[in-house]
Amino acid sequence: MSDSNGISRERLEQALAHSTFAQLLGAELLDFAPGRVSLQVRSRRDLCQHHGYMHGAVVGFMVDSGCAWAAASMVGDVVTSEYKLNLLAPAVGERLICRAEVLKAGQRQAVCRADVFAEKDGQEKLVATGLATIARV
Repeated sequence: MSDSNGISRERLEQALAHSTFAQLLGAELLDFAPGRVSLQVRSRRDLCQHHGYMHGAVVGFMVDSGCAWAAASMVGDVVTSEYKLNLLAPAVGERLICRAEVLKAGQRQAVCRADVFAEKDGQEKLVATGLATIARV
């Protein structure tokens, strides 16, 4: 089920299953509620940059996708209009977890935020934060 305009978890998972880029990264939806989602990407050597940190493009994907998915849960089909990413610390750990939420949803767009954490030995460290403007399709 979804709220009056948003997509359901099932529909989001179907879209994720058909996103070859998300599948390439191994993105998984963890939690889903209207206006809030969390997702993870497990660390792999092929997703790291030359220092061994998870690549900034992976972190950017998580902010972009987390914000879009959170917005979709409230307003339906969406695309990202823009996003800003602040990389705060090296993304080192077994996995990255993104927690995203809608700050304000209007008729044409939603403004969202996302935080990305690296989990290492059961401890989470904030490694990035971002804001996004998500447009209804």
